Amino acid sequence: MKSAFTINLEYGALRTLCAVVNAIPYPLARGMARGIGWTLVRVFRFKRRRTLERLRTVFPDRSRGELTAIAVRSAQNILETAVEMMRAPKLDRAWMDRHVRDGLRYKEKLQSYVDEGRGVVIMVPHSGNWYMAAWSMARYGLRLFAIAARQRNPKINAWMERQYGDIEVLDRDNADTLVQIREKLAAGRAFAILPDLRVRKRDVEADFFGGTANVSRSGAAFAVRCGCPIVVAIMTRDGDRHVFSHLATLRPDPDASDKKEEARRLTRDVMRILSAAILKSPGDWFWYNKRWILEPPTE
Repeated sequence: MKSAFTINLEYGALRTLCAVVNAIPYPLARGMARGIGWTLVRVFRFKRRRTLERLRTVFPDRSRGELTAIAVRSAQNILETAVEMMRAPKLDRAWMDRHVRDGLRYKEKLQSYVDEGRGVVIMVPHSGNWYMAAWSMARYGLRLFAIAARQRNPKINAWMERQYGDIEVLDRDNADTLVQIREKLAAGRAFAILPDLRVRKRDVEADFFGGTANVSRSGAAFAVRCGCPIVVAIMTRDGDRHVFSHLATLRPDPDASDKKEEARRLTRDVMRILSAAILKSPGDWFWYNKRWILEPPTE
C-alpha cells in the first residue's frame, strides 16, 4: 500500500500537470509532448538500448538511425496520448470531427455489428493512442465498454475513471467481471479489448513480428461464447489527426465442437492481422513494455 503522503504527492503532481496541459492550446501541448519524447530518447537515452535491441530483432535490415527514429516516434506517441488523456473531457464530438478521420463512418460500421443483437468484440493493439479509438467511437454514440486494472494510487484511479468519460470500464480483477462481460455482450454491447501480450502462463502461441508470442485467448473466447463477431482494428496518427482503420471482421464457427480450439484459432488470426498492421506503422506501437512480447512464458 502506498502511504497517504505518496498518494497525495503523486496526485498533486498529476493535477498540476493537468492544469498546465489544459491551460495551453492543444497544438502547443502536443508539440511539447513531441519535444519531450525526442529529448528523452535522443538526449537522455531513455530505455534506448533495450528498445533498439527489440526493434533490431523485428527489423534486422534497418539502420540504427531508422530504428532510433521509430523509438523516438513511439515515445512521442505515448506522451501525446498522455496529453489527450489529461484533456479528455474537452474532446467532444466536434473535436473528433476535426481530429479523427472518418470516425463517424467507422462508428456506423461497428454499430451495424451491434445491431445484429449479439454484441461485438473489438480488438486493437497496444498502440499509444488506442484510447482515442475508444473515445471517438463513444463520442459518436457507440455503447462501448472495456476492462482495465485499477491503479495503485486510489486518487489517480478515480481520476482515470473520470477521464474515461462515456466508456464504461470494468475492473479487471473483480470476481464478477467475466460474468458482466458476457451479460453485456449478450445485451448487444461493444466490448473493446487489447489482446494481453504479457501472459506469463502458456495460452496461445501466435506468430507475431516474425517470432512466437504467448497471447491470451480471452477476447476470442468471449466472442466464441456469445457467438458475436470480432472486429480487428488499429488507430494510427497522421500529423494531428487520428486514423481508425478496420482491418478485418472474424466470425466464430458456430459448429465448432472444440470451443477452446476455436478461440485459439481466432486469436492466432487476430495476432497475424495486427502484426502486419503494426509493422507498416511501427512508430505507433508501444515498444516500451516492461516485458518483451516475444519472451517465452515463465511457466
